[in-house]
Amino acid sequence: MGKKILIIDDSEVVLAMVKDILEEAGYQVDTATNGIEANRYIFSRNQPELIIMDIMMPMLDGNKKAKILKDNELSRDIPILLLSSKNEHELRALVEEAGADGYILKPFSRLEMVSIVKKCLQESAG
Repeated sequence: MGKKILIIDDSEVVLAMVKDILEEAGYQVDTATNGIEANRYIFSRNQPELIIMDIMMPMLDGNKKAKILKDNELSRDIPILLLSSKNEHELRALVEEAGADGYILKPFSRLEMVSIVKKCLQESAG
């Protein structure tokens, strides 16, 4: 089975779409609808090898959750990609501020999603 990825998004449609794309590409995928629900995957023995997280979410925005995860020694080494429809310039600034490892702009294609994920996983392994 492929590498384990956690997708965090409050949109069931986006979760289903990204999960479908990544499972089709051979990855093992878990989903969570918010950052609190995601903790049970992130802080388990079987941690994800990558987290893809929406920025605009209720309770806690993805960029703030990413910063919390990057500041925690138990989760700081998990690469994080932020997912958003914000403009690219604003998104880059949020990625840098949060300490995330990259971003995926909405709307995205299957090819683009898989390519960004593959590249991020290779960089974190190397």
